[in-house]
Amino acid sequence: MPLPRRSQLPRLTAPDAFLWATGIEDTFITAPWPATGRTLDEYELTGHYERWREDIDLIAQLGVTTARYGIPWHHIQPEAGRWDWDFADKTLEYLLERGIEPIVDLVHYGLPPWIEGAYLDPDYPELVAEYARRVAERFKGRVFWYTPLNEPRITAWYCGRLGWWPPFRRGWRGFVAVMLAIARGIVRTVEALSAVDAEIVIAHVDATDLYAAATPDLAAEAAQRQEIVFLALDLISGRVTRDHALLRFLLAYGAGEEELDWFKRHAVDLPLIGMNLYPMFTQKILRRDRQGRLRIDKPYASGDLVAALGRLYHRRYGAPIFVSETASMGSVRRRQDWLDDSLTAVRVLRSEGVPLIGYTWWPMFDLVAWAYRQGRRSPADYLGRMGLWDLDPRNLDRTETPLVRSYRSTVARGVEGVGLLRA
Repeated sequence: MPLPRRSQLPRLTAPDAFLWATGIEDTFITAPWPATGRTLDEYELTGHYERWREDIDLIAQLGVTTARYGIPWHHIQPEAGRWDWDFADKTLEYLLERGIEPIVDLVHYGLPPWIEGAYLDPDYPELVAEYARRVAERFKGRVFWYTPLNEPRITAWYCGRLGWWPPFRRGWRGFVAVMLAIARGIVRTVEALSAVDAEIVIAHVDATDLYAAATPDLAAEAAQRQEIVFLALDLISGRVTRDHALLRFLLAYGAGEEELDWFKRHAVDLPLIGMNLYPMFTQKILRRDRQGRLRIDKPYASGDLVAALGRLYHRRYGAPIFVSETASMGSVRRRQDWLDDSLTAVRVLRSEGVPLIGYTWWPMFDLVAWAYRQGRRSPADYLGRMGLWDLDPRNLDRTETPLVRSYRSTVARGVEGVGLLRA
C-alpha cells in the first residue's frame, strides 16, 4: 500500500527529521466506582474542559508541531444516535489554527455508558467503527493522524483481568475476552478510517513493559508476560498463527480458533507504533514472596529501558516507532534527569538505525491518579507530578517549571537533540 501523500510519515523517516510532541492525560472512565460514586474524567478533574484554549496555547509555547490529543466519545455521542461535536470542533480546530497537528486519540479506556457490556457488547466493534468514521469524515483533509485505542493491553487488564472498569470481568479468561473484542474494534476502526481517507496514518499506541525473572523457575512466566505485551499488535496484524507463543494460552482461556483466524483474514498494517513507557512503571521483575505468591517489583529504570524496548519492537515489527508517552514522577530534578536519560537512549537507537522517529513528553501537566475514583479525598490529594507544568492544587492553575524552558530548548534544536537516523 503506498504511503499517504499528505502525511508526515514519509518525511519523518528521513535521516534528518524528528517529531517532537506532548499531550494531555485523557483517561475517561464513565462508570462510577460503587463505593464512592466517582467517575474518572481527567479533562474534568484537571479543568481542561474550561481551560482548553489556554492549554493549547501552552502546547504551542513549546514549539512542538504535533500533539497527542484525546476527544471524549462519551460527550460526542452522549446517547445512541445523538451527536454533539462542540468540544471536538473547537479544540481540534484551535490546534490546527495554532499550527499543531493532532494525533487524535479516539478511545482512551472508557466508553459511553449507554454501550451495555462495554467492550463485550456484541455491537461494540461496529459502534466504535461508526464513531471513527464520523470523526474522520468531519475532519477530512485537516486531520491525518489517529490512534484507534490507547493502550489495548492496559484496557484489557483493568476491564477484564482486575474487573475495575466496565465490563468488570476478572481473571485471564476475562482478559482474553476483552482483548479480542478490543482488537476486533481496532481492526474495524482502521478499516473505517482508511475508507474515509487513504491519507490517514494510524498510530498504534500501547503501554510497553520489559519483564525479567528474579529466579530461574519464573523465566517461563516472564517470557509469557513479555509476549502478552505484544498481543494486541500481533492480533490486529494477523501474527497470531499456529506457531505463535501465546496460541495455547489464548485457546485455554476462551479464544476460539475461528475467532483467531478472523484476525488473519482481516490483518491491518502497522505504519507507526507508539511505545508508552515510564521509568517508575515499565521495568518489571517477577519473584515469589515467602508464601510462594507471585509478586512484581518495579525498580526505577535508567534510559537503557528505552533502548532495550526500541530494539525489541524494531526486531519484531520492523515499523517506525515513537515514544508516545513518557515522563518521570516526582521532583523537577528527577523529571529533568529522565528527559536527559531517555533522550540519550533515543540518540543511541537512531545511531543504530532503529527508526525511532518521535518523542512525546506526557502529560504536559499533572494528572489525577486513577486511585481517585476509588478514594474519598479531594482531587488535589491525587495529583501526580509528572508534567512540564505543575497544577496548583488550590485552583488548578498551570504553574511553569524549569522543565518548560528545557523541553522548549530541546524541541528548538530539532534533530540535533537526538541525532541523525543512520540508514
